[in-house]
Amino acid sequence: MRDDQRFEIERAFDLLPHVVGASWAVTWYRLNEIKKPSREEFRNKVIEYFDLLNPLFDSFSDSSGFKEIIGYINQRRNEEIEKIKNGHSKEIEKRYDRYIDYG
Repeated sequence: MRDDQRFEIERAFDLLPHVVGASWAVTWYRLNEIKKPSREEFRNKVIEYFDLLNPLFDSFSDSSGFKEIIGYINQRRNEEIEKIKNGHSKEIEKRYDRYIDYG
């Protein structure tokens, strides 16, 4: 697959974990007045909200013209979840630190 064919999907995966996952997680913690979740709790909440995007990730048809992009989407989804779980997502860690510091 050419880079230009997956460019927009790459950009989406660069943003979705922290724009959707972390933003919804922070909102959930604020509304529940939980000021000091552990990093692990926060990461799991981010993944919980990020997983709600699965119908979007699964939205391309299974026809042969989409097989490569579907494979790429599945790979990136799994990579992003692993990065979040392992604390290797800099944006998620930054969002956690900001929440803990400023609530």
